[in-house]
Amino acid sequence: MGTSEPAASAGPPVRVQPSFSGRIPAGLVLLLSALTAVGPLTIDLYLAAFPEIAIDLGTSRASVQLTMTTTLIGLALGQLVIGSLSDALGRRRPLVAAFALYGATSLAIAFTTSIAALAALRGIQGFAAAAGMVMSMAIVRDRFSGPRVAKVIARLMLIVGVAPILAPTLGAQILRFGDWRAMFFVLAVVGAALLALVLLFLQESLPAQYRRSGGIRPALASYGSLLRDRSFVALALLAGFYMAAMFTYVSTSTFVFQEGFGLTAQQFALIFGAGAIAVTAGSQINGALAGRVTPERILSVVVPVGVVLSLVLVVVAATVGRTIAGIGPLVAALVLVLGTAGFVMPSVPAIALERNAHQAGSAAALLGASQFGVGAAIAPVTGLFGEVSALTMAAVMSGTILVAAGLLLLVARGWAREARPDSAVQDAPVDDGVPALAVEGA
Repeated sequence: MGTSEPAASAGPPVRVQPSFSGRIPAGLVLLLSALTAVGPLTIDLYLAAFPEIAIDLGTSRASVQLTMTTTLIGLALGQLVIGSLSDALGRRRPLVAAFALYGATSLAIAFTTSIAALAALRGIQGFAAAAGMVMSMAIVRDRFSGPRVAKVIARLMLIVGVAPILAPTLGAQILRFGDWRAMFFVLAVVGAALLALVLLFLQESLPAQYRRSGGIRPALASYGSLLRDRSFVALALLAGFYMAAMFTYVSTSTFVFQEGFGLTAQQFALIFGAGAIAVTAGSQINGALAGRVTPERILSVVVPVGVVLSLVLVVVAATVGRTIAGIGPLVAALVLVLGTAGFVMPSVPAIALERNAHQAGSAAALLGASQFGVGAAIAPVTGLFGEVSALTMAAVMSGTILVAAGLLLLVARGWAREARPDSAVQDAPVDDGVPALAVEGA
C-alpha cells in the first residue's frame, strides 16, 4: 500500500484502531447510558397514568394507547433523520439540538388539554428522544471495535435496564403527589440535565475528516446500500419484531393488570419492574459471553427458546383467567419471555454495526427505526380484538416472536454461506477497512 493521500472522491479516509485498549471508561458508559435511557423513560413514565389521562381528557383507552403509538413513530423517524445527519455533522451537534427540543416539548405536553395535541406532541417528544438512543450506538462504534462493541452495548443495557424499572415506579409516586401532567415537568427537567451534560462532558467522536459530505444524496445512498443488504434488513426486522413483543407488553400491561386484575398503580409498577430486571439480567449475561460466544451463536440459541417460552405464555394466559391466583404464573411466564429479549437486543446491533462500521450512524438509525417502527405498527393490534386481556397480549407477543424466528432462519442461511470455503469470495461481506475510530478522552 502506498503512502499518498486518498483522492477526494474516494470518500472518508480509513479509520484507525481505537485508542481505548484497556479499561472501558466508566464515565463515558454512564453518559451514553443516560442518553439511551431517555427513550425508555419517555415511553414508560406515564404508563400508570393511562386511566387518569383518559378521564381527564375525556377520551377512550384506545385513544390514550394511540399516544404510545405516536411516540414510537417519533422514535423511529427521529433515528432515521438524526442518525443520518450525524454521519455528516458529527454526533455532538444533533444531540444538543435534539435535547433542547425535548425539553421544550415536554413542557408543552404538561399544558396540553386535548388528546389530539397530546398525541402530536408525544410524536415530537419521541423524535427528539431518539437522538440519545441512536447517537449512543454510533459513538460506541466510533470508539470501539470487535468484541468490545458487544461488551459496551451490554454495559449500556445494564444502566438502561434501570429506566424501565424506575419509570413506572416513579410515575406511580408522582401520581401520589400530583397528576399526570407533573410527569412531563419531570421529563423536561431530565431533558435539561442531559443537555447540560452533553455540553459539558461529551466530546465529538466523529472528526470532520471522517464525516460524510455531499448533502442528502449520500445520505440516501447510505440508506439504500443498507436496504439492499438482505442480511442487514433481516437482522433489523428480527430486532423489530422482537421489540414489538416488548412494546405490546408495554402498551397493554397497564390495562391487563390494573383494570383486568384490579391492581393499584404501585402494584403494577412492581410487576413491570420485574420484567425490566429480566431484560437487564439477560443483557448482562450476554455481555459476559462477549468474546467467548459470537452474537450469531447467541441469537441462534435464544430466539428458539423465546419461541417456546412465548407459546407457554399463551397457554398460561388462556388458563389463568382474571383470578388473583393466576397473576403469579402469568408474571413468571412474562418475565422469562422478556429475559430472552435481553440477549437479542445487544446481539443484533453488535453484529450489524461491526459489519457496517463506515456508516455506523445510518446503520444504527435503521436498526432503531425498525425496532420502533415495527413496534408502533404492532402495539395497537391488541385493540383489534376488543377488550384488552392477558390472552390477547400473550397471543400478539407470541406471534411477533415467531416472525422473528423466521427471520433468523433467513439470515442464518447467509451466515452459513459466508462460512463455506467455496463462497469466501462471492458471498463474504466486503471488508470496508473501517475499524473503530481513535478519539481520545471520554
